[in-house]
Amino acid sequence: MDEKPRFEIQDPEYQRRVRDSFARQGLMKHLGAELVSLELGGVEIRVPFRRELTQQHGYFHAGVTGAIADSACGYAAYTLMPADSSVLTVEYKMNLLAPADGEELVARARVVRSGRTLKICTADVFVLKGGAENHCATALSTIMCMVGKTDRAR
Repeated sequence: MDEKPRFEIQDPEYQRRVRDSFARQGLMKHLGAELVSLELGGVEIRVPFRRELTQQHGYFHAGVTGAIADSACGYAAYTLMPADSSVLTVEYKMNLLAPADGEELVARARVVRSGRTLKICTADVFVLKGGAENHCATALSTIMCMVGKTDRAR
């Protein structure tokens, strides 16, 4: 039984704030990543296949898998933070379960535990090929809420 945790909204404008922050991410832009789903405590990010994102066998590179899992966890946590805060990954661990061989990479993240300063998140990453989803990675992240710190570059 996988019951969804209940979270309190810290910022009624969290969706706009998260989308604005995501739009400023240079790496996500470079990868061609898109934030396709956003809800309180959960995010989905997708990246279409491009040859430049592969490793030597032609699969999505694990660095791409890790990058979208990390961003998805960070933004899932950010949905639960106050308006005057910023988000920062403290730690993450990723298990690669299968080669990411397909047309699109999808990271679905959710907050497992939301403390005042630290949020614990998980992301499952799937690769889509021929209409089927293959679970290719799972990540566990610790995300820090930095209250009073801007979410913009200096």
